[in-house]
Amino acid sequence: MKTWTKWLIVGVLSLLFGLFVLANPIAASIAVTTLAGVLFAISGGFQLVAGFGEERGTSKALGIGLGILMLLLGVSLLFHPLQGVISLATLVTILFAASGITRLIAAFQMRETPFFWPMLISGALSVLLAGYIIANFFEIAPSLLGILLGIELLFNGIGLIVLAFFLRTARGELRDRLNAKYDR
Repeated sequence: MKTWTKWLIVGVLSLLFGLFVLANPIAASIAVTTLAGVLFAISGGFQLVAGFGEERGTSKALGIGLGILMLLLGVSLLFHPLQGVISLATLVTILFAASGITRLIAAFQMRETPFFWPMLISGALSVLLAGYIIANFFEIAPSLLGILLGIELLFNGIGLIVLAFFLRTARGELRDRLNAKYDR
């Protein structure tokens, strides 16, 4: 199978999964939370093992403490996924607001450059999005993670499909250029 075909298949699958996730955003949010719980629990276990392997007392205490916190967070997300969805949605909202505010501050430091308006608009949109989520939090929070995952899968799929067709086209053009160069 050609390389571009593989990328095309992965892109189409990503696009289809994105549509599926957007059709079921609450279920996808719970799945994301459960996956995060598993990953935190595994990471916490590894961190505990690493902490117990430390020689120095401070490093050992910090390693074990961090491992316990990560393990507890993972177990909490696994056994209480709906509360985890709300917690992660809150965290995502805070990150939207913080990144938007940061970009607004950066925009005003770029006032005399052509990058001022794009940075200002980008920051303002993030702050407005965070404000919209906060204003409608209890309606949006259960599905927020699923919606963001679905959008990311759609964009990823579109990008991979474009890459596949680029590879298909570029390979032909490259072959033609090489043939023209060596036919002289």
